[in-house]
Amino acid sequence: MTETQSLPLPQNSDTPYRREIKSFVRREGRCTPAQERALNELLPKFGIDYQADHQLNFAELFANDNPVWCEIGFGMGQSLAHMAAAMPNINFIGIEVHRPGVGSLLNQVQQLGLTNVRVMSHDAVEVLKYMIPEHSLARVLLFFPDPWHKTKHHKRRIVQVPFLELLHSRLSPEGVFHSATDWQAYAEWMLEMMDNFADFRNSAGQGNYAIKPNYRPETKFERRGQRLGHGVWDLLYINQPKA
Repeated sequence: MTETQSLPLPQNSDTPYRREIKSFVRREGRCTPAQERALNELLPKFGIDYQADHQLNFAELFANDNPVWCEIGFGMGQSLAHMAAAMPNINFIGIEVHRPGVGSLLNQVQQLGLTNVRVMSHDAVEVLKYMIPEHSLARVLLFFPDPWHKTKHHKRRIVQVPFLELLHSRLSPEGVFHSATDWQAYAEWMLEMMDNFADFRNSAGQGNYAIKPNYRPETKFERRGQRLGHGVWDLLYINQPKA
């Protein structure tokens, strides 16, 4: 597998985040015929094109003023589709670079008749930085990100201080960052980093993991891991408004 090349980012002194190292690799795989059809036919309807010079207007995008949740790296989209179907009064933006996953989610959106989902296939950090207005998101979801478990790869983990600074600027006051992982070492990494980041408050109290909220569906991989004795750690942090 070949790592993606770091794209040159536009200069923007108004935002704190500039990233060269990617937290993902493009594992394209092969799309099924149904996924290819969805990419060709449904992406124009439910997709958002990446434009570095265009900030989204959520009211226009969804034709309502409902809160917007953003899921980073939705995989094959089952969790996002489940949440969107269960919470029609929440708007969801899903970001994923894996094209088969994008096609899979689009098919679920059509099958379930969802109108509260929009999809982007691009680097989530660049989307957040250049297309998401400041203090506009009610919640950001990061479920089971790549843990980059080798020490030499820890620099590729998405949860780093510059990423948290970016989240702080894009979440609304009292907005929530919800992450979950099945890698204990990564859970400990995130807990320490988040607890020491003054602009977020641990909803479970300093040093504690959160109880899994009911809205986060359990995946089949999560259930299988639990049967094998693997743990899952949820972290929910509340964005602190500046004084």
